Amino acid sequence: MGATIIKMDFPNYKENKINIKNMSFLSSLFGGSALNSDKFEVLDKNAFKAAIQQKKVQLVDVRTLREYKGGHIGKAINIDLFQGGSFKQAIEKLDKSKPVYLYCRSGSRSKKAAKKILDMGFEKVYDLKGGYMQW
Repeated sequence: MGATIIKMDFPNYKENKINIKNMSFLSSLFGGSALNSDKFEVLDKNAFKAAIQQKKVQLVDVRTLREYKGGHIGKAINIDLFQGGSFKQAIEKLDKSKPVYLYCRSGSRSKKAAKKILDMGFEKVYDLKGGYMQW
């Protein structure tokens, strides 16, 4: 499948070509498909820490088991994002009507996990800004 080329005219330029395939790649790389801000929120360390002090919080570490065993936040359960079907099965056991608090190593995986979780019908997802590295 070839890339689509769009010709665009701008003042001071005869012809500009934009490669849609490259734009799509850059968009995904830099977060082009934004998460719904009503259902997703990134919290700094202090706000995240305060929020997870609740007794029955759904706190999920989406890193690998090895990373989790190397250190994790107190009541967090480990549901490895890279485990595909197992990830989905484990997430489905959580209460969709209650918020889910996520973190990974740096914030990238947890953002991907948040999108998957919201696509599964969860009401609200919070993400730790900067991940466990900032904890």
